[in-house]
Amino acid sequence: MREIKEDPELRLQTVVTGAHLSSDYGLTYKQIEKDGFVLDEKVKMLLSDDSEVGITKSLGYGVIGFADAFRRLKPDVVVLLGDRFEILAAAQAAMVAGIPIAHLSGGEVTEGAMDDRIRHAISKMAYYHFAAAEPYRRRLIQMGEDPRRVVNCGEPSLDNIRRLPLLSRGALEKELNFKLGPQTFLVTYHPATLSATTPENGMKKLLAALDRFPEAKIIMTKANADVGSKVLAGMVDSYAAGRPERVYAAGTLGQRRYLSAMRYCDAVIGNSSSGIVEAPAMKVPTVNIGSRQSGRLKALSIIDCAEDADAISRAIRSALSEPFKKKAQKTKSLYGDSNASHRIKNFLKKARYPKPAVKKFYDMAVSG
Repeated sequence: MREIKEDPELRLQTVVTGAHLSSDYGLTYKQIEKDGFVLDEKVKMLLSDDSEVGITKSLGYGVIGFADAFRRLKPDVVVLLGDRFEILAAAQAAMVAGIPIAHLSGGEVTEGAMDDRIRHAISKMAYYHFAAAEPYRRRLIQMGEDPRRVVNCGEPSLDNIRRLPLLSRGALEKELNFKLGPQTFLVTYHPATLSATTPENGMKKLLAALDRFPEAKIIMTKANADVGSKVLAGMVDSYAAGRPERVYAAGTLGQRRYLSAMRYCDAVIGNSSSGIVEAPAMKVPTVNIGSRQSGRLKALSIIDCAEDADAISRAIRSALSEPFKKKAQKTKSLYGDSNASHRIKNFLKKARYPKPAVKKFYDMAVSG
């Protein structure tokens, strides 16, 4: 967004939706404005009901809202990131309107969440593709996407590690009003929407494991707006309230504080993609719980474990061991070199945007 905004030959239009507009998730659209961006449209879509039916209805409201937003804005291209159901609503509206879609982070696999299916669906609606790694680029071509429109750019979220001025340890403690410890964990647990374990039971196992490390300070961020997220948010609040000297909980930290916390933590724990993408780039061990991130490229600094208190405890102890810390320090990122946004901007600047964006299925040669 900043790359586009600062280019005099391009015009940035920003549409915010979903959790950004929800008080339950911190009204984070204000942070986008604080970062210097004008919000051209706000598409309200989230219902308070986080059941399967409630999420489905929210998706429908999103399609309606994005249809109106795109009619007013008349963009040449709609740039979408990832695999959220909110973004599926935007993709459907753009596709029907005949607006070309440029999709970031397609071709990835996360077998434990419905996000996996959403991501692939958006890829088939999209005209241009910016993959985060070479295996993902090849998978998009395997899905029938034209190689001329599929580019391996690396993961844009890594750009923040290089570009954002992160906080010092003391400044972070002051902003959070929370002292870090000799051991500090950064914890995020999202609903694994296709897991055999319910989100509530998975969180119980995680919290039980964390209690086995009474000397550790814990910074917890709450789940995203998926089925079952409200129950998890309540569990995090209750856990933190019972351990105020040891646990800090927040709906969101924002990129700067989150990455600063990651810099000073001893392990990233949970099932967030940040443990797969950002943590290895920052040389921090990851304890990845359950199946939510199954199928993603994983660096040597990541320990996979089952959603079981004993398994999680063993994985945390391994992550804290000196041999594993040394391994994490030698880890290389599998998601690029922290310059993805510049590459993406340059591609978008030179690209053509046909309307309607008609695609032909690209058939790969098959042997045997």
